[in-house]
Amino acid sequence: MVLPDYAGGSIVNLMASLIQGLGGAGTGYVPLSILGPQEVADYRQVVLLVVDGLGCDFLARRARRNRLGGLVRGTLTSVFPSTTAAAITTFLTGVAPQQHGLTGWHMYFRELGAVIAVLPGTPRYGGVALSQAGVDANKLFDHLPVFDRVPVPGYVAAPRRIIHSDFNLAHRGKADLRPYDGQEDFFLTLAHTLRKAPDRKFVYAYWPELDRISHEAGTLSAEADWHFAGFEEGFLRFLDYIKGTGTLVLVTADHGFIDVPEDRRVRLDDHPALAACLALPLCGEQRVAYCYVKPERCGDFEGYVRTELGHCADLLPSAELIGRGYFGLGTPHPALRDRIGDYTLVMKEDYVIKDWLPGEHRHEHIGMHGGVSAAEMRVPLIVAAA
Repeated sequence: MVLPDYAGGSIVNLMASLIQGLGGAGTGYVPLSILGPQEVADYRQVVLLVVDGLGCDFLARRARRNRLGGLVRGTLTSVFPSTTAAAITTFLTGVAPQQHGLTGWHMYFRELGAVIAVLPGTPRYGGVALSQAGVDANKLFDHLPVFDRVPVPGYVAAPRRIIHSDFNLAHRGKADLRPYDGQEDFFLTLAHTLRKAPDRKFVYAYWPELDRISHEAGTLSAEADWHFAGFEEGFLRFLDYIKGTGTLVLVTADHGFIDVPEDRRVRLDDHPALAACLALPLCGEQRVAYCYVKPERCGDFEGYVRTELGHCADLLPSAELIGRGYFGLGTPHPALRDRIGDYTLVMKEDYVIKDWLPGEHRHEHIGMHGGVSAAEMRVPLIVAAA
């Protein structure tokens, strides 16, 4: 089990270094031990490039075949859970899930009375996005964006298909949006943003394709290898193009991955006695599942998990996760307790647990994340100066 190192070694501490280095105030978290604010302050422009799914294990397996290894400054931990909804929100706000309160792909929002897929902003059962339903995403998330924490212009580069999502718009703050289409356009968009105006700036750039491929084909797949090789070539050309711009380029990730064998998939359909104890569908992630249990069935739920699933899952009262600092340090978000259920199933080894709603597409991914294995929790910090 690898837990987040919020005391100086996690992505939230990286954000503390960036925010302070760009002239912003403290976030309540100490700066990153291997990249201090002063180093950030020495550069006119700063790019934070987040490659979704680029774990240390993935990079290490390709050490002899890639040229990025020599630029790796060190290893960071993700947040808990090690998943995009929680970690990307940390990049966009500068604080841990303890403060921003987003804890997984599927979350129960008591204020809406529904389980929501956070990033697309749609109910789990399907339907329109939050804004189309008349919900103000800015008020729902109620976060201070990182771009409003620093006194320099900010820019967000993200795929055109998602850049105007309710989630992204709620976290853009004063930043300008830079949509792109495909890898070539991605690096051109970044280069033009850096060269067009020489003023000090902060650019957040998000690349999601490695995550998609790893989910669909697995982290050991030829598809993942091929994609990363092409991405690396594009990145190195980008560095050449922006030479002389006084730019600090940081590359990291929200999480890593594991591949899940068929015999490590726990399907709730096969455990009707467990399903009967639940008041809501499973929330969170397949590697970290939040369970909302009927009050009168808590004993049955605990007994079933320990006898039938003890080999593949640790059962923890969800409130204990807050007390133990899994989600972060300091004062919790006022809705955090409502968003993590009564119990949390932290899946062991390479197990996952999954349920389906009526009519929900029954897809299963090969690559998964969200858990506390080293492969999921540890991400690289690549540092390049231009």
